[in-house]
Amino acid sequence: MTTTNRIFNFSAGPAVLPLEVLEEARENLLAMPGVGMSILEISHRSKPFEEIIAGAEGDIRRLAGIPDGYHVLFLQGGASLQFSMVPMNILPTEGSADYIVTGSWSQKAVKEARRVGGVRIAASTEADNFTRVPTQNELTLDPDAAYVHYTTNNTIFGTEFGYVPEVGNVPLVADTSSDMFGGPVDVSKFALIYAGAQKNLAPAGVTLVIIRDDLLRRTPSSLPTMLQYPIHAENDSLYNTPPVFAIYVMRLVLQWLLKQGGLEAIGQGNARKADKLYNEIDRTGFYRAHAQPGSRSRMNVTFRLPTEALEKTFAKEATSAGLDGLKGHRSVGGIRASIYNAFPENGIGGLVQFMQQFEKRNG
Repeated sequence: MTTTNRIFNFSAGPAVLPLEVLEEARENLLAMPGVGMSILEISHRSKPFEEIIAGAEGDIRRLAGIPDGYHVLFLQGGASLQFSMVPMNILPTEGSADYIVTGSWSQKAVKEARRVGGVRIAASTEADNFTRVPTQNELTLDPDAAYVHYTTNNTIFGTEFGYVPEVGNVPLVADTSSDMFGGPVDVSKFALIYAGAQKNLAPAGVTLVIIRDDLLRRTPSSLPTMLQYPIHAENDSLYNTPPVFAIYVMRLVLQWLLKQGGLEAIGQGNARKADKLYNEIDRTGFYRAHAQPGSRSRMNVTFRLPTEALEKTFAKEATSAGLDGLKGHRSVGGIRASIYNAFPENGIGGLVQFMQQFEKRNG
């Protein structure tokens, strides 16, 4: 049976995109205005695509207020490749980096960094089953570390940093894959930011990297060419064929973000959506949030029901009701509602109504 009506997509990624972006991409898919070819067919060396990728960079700089001295790169391989590229480029083999561990993805980043050099765990909330992020006072930082790495939002466990760690003069590196541009960001506090774009910015296939100029001088010349940040910076992300379609859609999403009022307005909307959902979770105790107050994610709301059997029934019935993608990650179970920038606010109302009805039937 073919479904033509759009349902509410709570998937953690690839995730919901703005409807007007999808409509514009569809309208221009056969032939872009003034080009006569599909975006899927044009050369990445062509003037139309050069304008797209330059426009995307310009929109990113405008949205985030990126200072001079930073490069914006459009790469591939997702955040998972960045787990390796970051240490390969900026962690000396005899050096050590500090990692803050708050979930599965930061654990994977640690694993890859250890293949390159030394790693210190500056803080970990694993003992608390990753129900929270550490406070600033809990961070034990090495002033001589090559860099400090942390994951701003933890997709699987539903926690999020509400602050930027103070790390002194040590470069701060952030994996922002699931909350990039979910609100205002002060890029000047970071030496390197990366994000798999398939959650908040684009379809799968493109990875956004924002890197400060001085870090480019750390890259060893022995590193394979495609893994060197300086190569991609020198070639404006066009050293090899980039993910043309994903960057095109990202440009449309960036323009949509600007039309919404920029990151300040987007952040307010995301907070409003998350508050509505957490208020329902906390209302009676039938639902139990995984993340502790103060560490709760605005992007990925994770919660449990009284039994695993009820959780399975909840996810199945929700899908039938047009609320898809609510099953929690296989490693932790439960329910997860991912409500990224483009997720519509009326979808929160639909989920809250379903939760209330489910509780009446099963509470």
